[in-house]
Amino acid sequence: MRELAIRAAKEAGKILIDNFGRIHKITKKSGRELVTNVDLEAQTTIISLIKEKYPHHSILSEESPAEENHSKYRWIIDPLDGTHNYIHKVGIFGVSIALEWEEEIILGVIFLPVTAELYVAEKGKGAYLNNERIAVSRRDLPQVSMVYDSSLQYNQEVMLTNLGKLADNVFNVRMFGSSARSLSFIANGQIDLQIEYHDKPWDFSAGALIVEEAGGKVTDLQGNPWTPQVDQYIASNSKIHQDILRILQEE
Repeated sequence: MRELAIRAAKEAGKILIDNFGRIHKITKKSGRELVTNVDLEAQTTIISLIKEKYPHHSILSEESPAEENHSKYRWIIDPLDGTHNYIHKVGIFGVSIALEWEEEIILGVIFLPVTAELYVAEKGKGAYLNNERIAVSRRDLPQVSMVYDSSLQYNQEVMLTNLGKLADNVFNVRMFGSSARSLSFIANGQIDLQIEYHDKPWDFSAGALIVEEAGGKVTDLQGNPWTPQVDQYIASNSKIHQDILRILQEE
């Protein structure tokens, strides 16, 4: 299953690269959510490869209805994480594939085709970038580079208030528009913290496992264990996690 996920992510990544700057169709899903013909082609490739090998597994993918087959295994797929970047020819996007077994994520794969970065983690086996083991940073709060949710329009009062509190304590703030990219940066020690308010399971399930297997910590905003069902979470290098929870809970 690990090798299948890697193959599927790379094949989808090739589709993304081959079509970068050559989108044929953009469709509005809802609100400010967009989907392109490339998302759909990459998704079809991933799902076809999974079904060929594991036809009875359940599948949850961003661009199609969930397929619940009463299996202990469920694949959670984002064929193009960072669609808005992709549409605007910003090279920050990737493929995210997670595998869930009995409601626990046991495998995460992220492929970033622009930089040919392949992140892989299996539960209890560490996290790897292009077959080299990786680890989160050990930076303290004053040195932290933080990624913040860019969907400010959905909950401006809370998100801007919290952003202000955090900005007073960290070194700088970034917004990349791709959870796959942000979480892989944390796992590799380049970024120290990510806070999200409106993510979906396909956005972060693979990346959250990769962060944990690299020695980081992921919880909801109250400090509870994360699951694919949460939509708000903190992912960090672990060292600063309690500090962040404290800051968010301050009046």
